Amino acid sequence: MTLQISLRNSMTRSKERFEPIDPKNVRLYLCGPTVYDRAHLGNARNVIMFDVLFRLMRHVYGAEDVTYVRNFTDVDDKINARAAESGRSIGEITAETSQWYLDDMAALGTLEPTHMPRATEYIAEMIAMIEGLIERGFAYAAEGHALFSVDAYADYGALSGRSVDDMIAGARVEVAPFKRNPMDFVLWKPSASDTPGWESPWGRGRPGWHIECSAMSKALLGEVFDVHGGGNDLMFPHHENEIAQSCCAHGTDRMANYWMHNEMLQVEGKKMSKSLGNFFTVRDLLDQGTPGEVIRFVFLQTHYSKPMDWTDKKAQEAEVILRKWRTMTDGVNVGDISGAALSALAEDLNTAGVLAEMHRLANVGDAPGLKAAGALIGLLGDDMGAWRAADVDLSPLAEKLAALRSDAMQSKDFAAVDAMKAALTAAGVEVRMSKAGVELLPRAGFDAAKLAGM
Repeated sequence: MTLQISLRNSMTRSKERFEPIDPKNVRLYLCGPTVYDRAHLGNARNVIMFDVLFRLMRHVYGAEDVTYVRNFTDVDDKINARAAESGRSIGEITAETSQWYLDDMAALGTLEPTHMPRATEYIAEMIAMIEGLIERGFAYAAEGHALFSVDAYADYGALSGRSVDDMIAGARVEVAPFKRNPMDFVLWKPSASDTPGWESPWGRGRPGWHIECSAMSKALLGEVFDVHGGGNDLMFPHHENEIAQSCCAHGTDRMANYWMHNEMLQVEGKKMSKSLGNFFTVRDLLDQGTPGEVIRFVFLQTHYSKPMDWTDKKAQEAEVILRKWRTMTDGVNVGDISGAALSALAEDLNTAGVLAEMHRLANVGDAPGLKAAGALIGLLGDDMGAWRAADVDLSPLAEKLAALRSDAMQSKDFAAVDAMKAALTAAGVEVRMSKAGVELLPRAGFDAAKLAGM
């Protein structure tokens, strides 16, 4: 019997049973990055969410029967501005930042999607889609622009649950004399001589932001596919506009059957912002010594649909737990995934539930089961363990400390014991002393170099 998956559908605002359009061709689309700089920590949240979804779908339907698309936006005004500021070419910037993104997401243990299309590779498809929208009366050309007419699509606003009047009142919309309605959005716009541009029926120009995802998802997944996702900040206007132009272009009543949106990230209880000094990229954390697996663990502790708070304490606690679990699973073959772990993940990606099951498995000493549950959500893989100093054998130091303690019990002079404990603690080693003996455990911030000479 196939495991039953339930997902919270943003379109219906309810949890629904997942039924693929074709079980032999399950199709997922995630809005990817605009490649002009490093990915900040919040950018990683929907990537990890969809990576977990991808892993679950592959487990249930088979790796060969799941297609996952995540795009690169490589034509954008932010990219143009970065090129102008730096004096570097747009191609050089987008190639470099795309690779940065791939490297950083790989460090978090995410699988590569099946396809990673670049917007600039699908300009012809975008132009064809815009032409079709104009021919059907859903869009119009004006002063070198092509714009979608929101008045022509009766269901506009269904995803965000807002009327067009509410959107106008609550949004900063571009007021342009050539717009029929302030909410009409750009499908194509003119390009100056110093910005990227392509020839089109409306003159030399470049696509608007929203049309690219509609064109790429249609080309790679079809007119209607299974799951579309992103951060909840994309619900309006990006996803709202995608739905409108896709449905009108194809004559369908939907673009995707399920919409998934993750909540935003905070840092130490506050919104991440440069003005507060708590804005950092994934690479910042990695370079500061926080392992990618630890970052992933912290993300998985909070359900994707809930606001998440990144704290140093959570990262430190995660590192301690992962060290213990990796010690247990060293050299152990992956066992069967427990029913509890599978059921938790199938219930709207309840990753916290999977972690709770992993704690249980660790407590009962089921190392194969622990490793299997970890693999389900991208933890404890052999390729993710290089950060852990498991190669450092602390047993000689434990024996030395035990001997010092034994001598001190006789002499009543514990100075040498205290000195060694202090040195171990400074190196990031947790010292546990009991009647049974001495146990040394690497913890967050472990630095093997500080043990030299001990």
